[in-house]
Amino acid sequence: MEICPLCNGLEEYHGTCESCGSMLNDTGKVTDYLDDYSAYMEINLLKMVDGDVNSVENHICLHLFNCAVCQKEQIIPIQE
Repeated sequence: MEICPLCNGLEEYHGTCESCGSMLNDTGKVTDYLDDYSAYMEINLLKMVDGDVNSVENHICLHLFNCAVCQKEQIIPIQE
């Protein structure tokens, strides 16, 4: 079983905003924002509705990042 290095605190992502170049903040998995209980559901089940049809097979965890300067949000695939 693959694990996401960001979800498990093994790594940090140091990307920059594509609009203004400021540092991005990781706000967690995209699927954590589906509803109040999605953060507690089975990860592979939620990957069926995360917006990437191959995220389970490709071992990708989609994370939502935001920019504190321009407030732009970006979804970035993280390799598990």
